[in-house]
Amino acid sequence: MKIRIHASATLVPTVESVPGLPLWQIAPTRDSAGQRLTDFMMLIPRLRSRPSAEIERASFDIQAVLSLHPDVVFADLNLKLNLLWVSLRPRPGAISELVAAIRLRVPEAVLVAHYAGPG
Repeated sequence: MKIRIHASATLVPTVESVPGLPLWQIAPTRDSAGQRLTDFMMLIPRLRSRPSAEIERASFDIQAVLSLHPDVVFADLNLKLNLLWVSLRPRPGAISELVAAIRLRVPEAVLVAHYAGPG
């Protein structure tokens, strides 16, 4: 699993990237076996305007949840946009499980969108 967290350099793991590249160019669309991935976004209102300790806590909580789910292959927490993007292997109920688990740790997080297109 690769997690890109913009909130803190201390919250490894990170993926190497070129600054300014759009997320759609960085986020994987297929896993290492060539199978298509699905994804979703969550908005975390006003996260970037919170004290750094709260930002780090939210980032840590999100990372802790995602690391427990083997279906997750990529995540990006973008403080500039207050958005969390998660790419995962499709499995019935996986998105609902992850969203619920994240909301337990970060209650203000809101599911924005996910795409469950043809596989």
